[in-house]
Amino acid sequence: MADTMGMAVAERADMAEFLAGLTPEQWDAPTLCEGWSTRDVVAHMYGYEDAGFSGFAARLLRSGLNGDRANAAVVAEQAGVSPPELLAKARSCVRPRGFTTLFGGRIALTDCMIHQQDVRRPLGLHRDVPADRLTVALDFARTAPPIRAKPRVAGLRLVATDLGWTAGDGPSVEGPGEALLMAVAGRRAAVDELTGPGVATLRDRIDG
Repeated sequence: MADTMGMAVAERADMAEFLAGLTPEQWDAPTLCEGWSTRDVVAHMYGYEDAGFSGFAARLLRSGLNGDRANAAVVAEQAGVSPPELLAKARSCVRPRGFTTLFGGRIALTDCMIHQQDVRRPLGLHRDVPADRLTVALDFARTAPPIRAKPRVAGLRLVATDLGWTAGDGPSVEGPGEALLMAVAGRRAAVDELTGPGVATLRDRIDG
């Protein structure tokens, strides 16, 4: 059985190392998360770590059970936190805590992988994502509620051409596993890297 918590720890360690090399300009650069800079994405990623399960539930209730509003509130609360402080937080949170530990750490793993690419892609900083971690993230992302991918990929066959990974039935959407993960997560920028008769449907669902 795969050590998915170990993968989550390794992914977060890679993220902390990546963040340590960013310039001040890159911390303020836009990301694939609309309206969020790198520092906003990082604030979001680690903003729930100290809240625990009860704190996370309370914040979600205060936001009317709307995850987007809850996330925006976390980012707004940390608007004045500096990049060195955010980097220190990332380093202290290499081992997931709270709700991100659920599903054997798959929440932490998948969230971190997607958000690292949210930052890297606009900066033109390529990464070769470890295949074992990427396969686990693809499996999880298809059904994870926060990603809201189920209606996005329903009736489509997903094929990661570099991993030997497939899922679903219907018109195919094919391409590198990283691009497929980002498209499944609703990042339109990755769709142009995919091919197959199902791509138009996936693009329309993301745009809709």
